[in-house]
Amino acid sequence: MKKINLFLLTTFFATTLLSAQSGYDIGATATDFKLENIDGTFVSLSDFEQAKGFIVVFTCNTCPYAVAYEDRIEALNKMYATKGYPVIAIMPNNIEIKPGDSLDAMKRRAKEKGFTFPYLIDREQTIFPQYGATKTPHVYILEKSNDANVVRYIGAIDDNYKDANAVEVKYVEEAVNALLAKNPVSVTKTRAIGCSIKI
Repeated sequence: MKKINLFLLTTFFATTLLSAQSGYDIGATATDFKLENIDGTFVSLSDFEQAKGFIVVFTCNTCPYAVAYEDRIEALNKMYATKGYPVIAIMPNNIEIKPGDSLDAMKRRAKEKGFTFPYLIDREQTIFPQYGATKTPHVYILEKSNDANVVRYIGAIDDNYKDANAVEVKYVEEAVNALLAKNPVSVTKTRAIGCSIKI
């Protein structure tokens, strides 16, 4: 019996580890989704016919790291949406664990901050595992290529979550600028700094 329990426990941890390592890598094709927005509509990547790509950000209301990046996420949308790379923000947390991330709370936060980007809820928690997101915030830059959304960058927004004025490397801006210029992205992966996604 002990051997069976040990085997089951080992299998569980191996499966959990494998699951944690899954998700998109650079060059992978991201599948589309259909998630509820704070305005009550359902949003898919395919809705943005004129987009050249997307800045997909997994974020939330309750994580201090995500809160520290809110203004920078809004600035990214204002900078790049008109150039073809809109921000698509997705809230991935289990709202039973984090009630401050409920759809109503998301609506209030978006109104307070004046968000101009879609703020979607991954209510069934099916999208963030597909991407492999583990933190809030966690960024995935997608480029439209032959009707596919190809992953070109994964990681952090920049190199200083504490102080926007002290940022030295703006990873997302550099990646999007490279894509707009039809150049390869020089830094394709960085470590996302933030709170763990609550399952």
